[in-house]
Amino acid sequence: MDNRLNWAGNYRYGSSDIIEPGTLEEVRDLVAKSNSVRTLGSRHSFNGIADTDGIQISLRKLDRVIALDKEQHTVTVEGGIRYGELCRYLDDQGYALHNLASLPHISVAGAVATGTHGSGDQNAGLADAVRAIELVKADGEIAVLTRGVDRDFEGAVVGLGGLGVVTKLTLDVLPSFQVSQTVYDQLPLAVLEERGFDEIYSSAYSVSLFTNWAGPVFNQVWVKSKLTGEQASVPTTSEFFGAVAAAAKRHPVPGQSEINCSEQLGVPGPWYERLPHFRMDFTPSAGNELQSEYFVPRRYALEALRALEGLRHRISPLLYVSEVRTIAADNFWISPCYQQDSVGLHFTWKPEWESVRQLLPLIERELAPFGARPHWAKLFTMESASVQSQYKRLEDFRQLLLRYDPAGKFRNEFLNSYIFG
Repeated sequence: MDNRLNWAGNYRYGSSDIIEPGTLEEVRDLVAKSNSVRTLGSRHSFNGIADTDGIQISLRKLDRVIALDKEQHTVTVEGGIRYGELCRYLDDQGYALHNLASLPHISVAGAVATGTHGSGDQNAGLADAVRAIELVKADGEIAVLTRGVDRDFEGAVVGLGGLGVVTKLTLDVLPSFQVSQTVYDQLPLAVLEERGFDEIYSSAYSVSLFTNWAGPVFNQVWVKSKLTGEQASVPTTSEFFGAVAAAAKRHPVPGQSEINCSEQLGVPGPWYERLPHFRMDFTPSAGNELQSEYFVPRRYALEALRALEGLRHRISPLLYVSEVRTIAADNFWISPCYQQDSVGLHFTWKPEWESVRQLLPLIERELAPFGARPHWAKLFTMESASVQSQYKRLEDFRQLLLRYDPAGKFRNEFLNSYIFG
């Protein structure tokens, strides 16, 4: 892989160097001596949020579990650890995280900083598990911010890399649990209106609807059910609101091998092998792809889907697959789910950027009446003023960045445009 490319190959970093320190002291020294710095996680961003004309610090080598506190129910990890490795460790110790993204390949620090989520009516995004963060500030000094103690905590966790290099995180853990996953085929969009969006999405620990927008139907429904107590399995049915249980494993992207995906067919397994859609040891999703995602308040879910339905003839030819998920509200100032239960409208595009670039403004126009917020790390074309208008704590966030980084060492074109523009 070209060292300058992100994982999907659609973005080339313009930094002067990519450095992989192996210790906290090396990170502090690099930051203190540099004029311009950004942190590079697992390269799963699709835009320039991690880019800089200075140096990029990759945390790939800072990937250890530091401590598991069984009394406080927390785990402390270095920022470069990926969820796949952390989850195996936690499950071996009898613990779990409350939620996971569809990919276990992403780094903890990068996912938290960009407001990356997972799915489930009662499940807030990945940042909600953070109890404390350690970061290296622009002067090379260390700051530790703790929930319920530091007034800056809720502004700093989803920090877009703007406060410093996050070198450690302490996360809440809970007892390990089992999950079974069943995929159903062909759920008409009309069923969401007839039976109710809430009834469908509240029926399991996590529910995802996939569509190619070729017609008013969801091609697949992925239902992840948590086993409780002494349950050996979760009863599965042959139908789910009229959708029919798949007779074999499915991949959400047509034509891709289902071997890449987490176990299905109602077979129970550990939480970390079911909550993600994809397996750690295989290429996630389609690989060579583009991604966009927009968040709308949950109360507008059906209206937003109807609006997109009007564009399906434009969306479908450029699409691998689209996913609809629910995410519970959080309290992080710059999170797309700040103080609102949300629905994520996700698009995995074919690698045809020029055509996608022309389509995104049409999607954004249709979703604008519902206060759509783009995923910070994915592709969007919204004007900076439109993005900024969705965040009532934006000015507080700006002032927080200026206090931690007055000279703008961690600023880049992305932050200058969408936060300070």
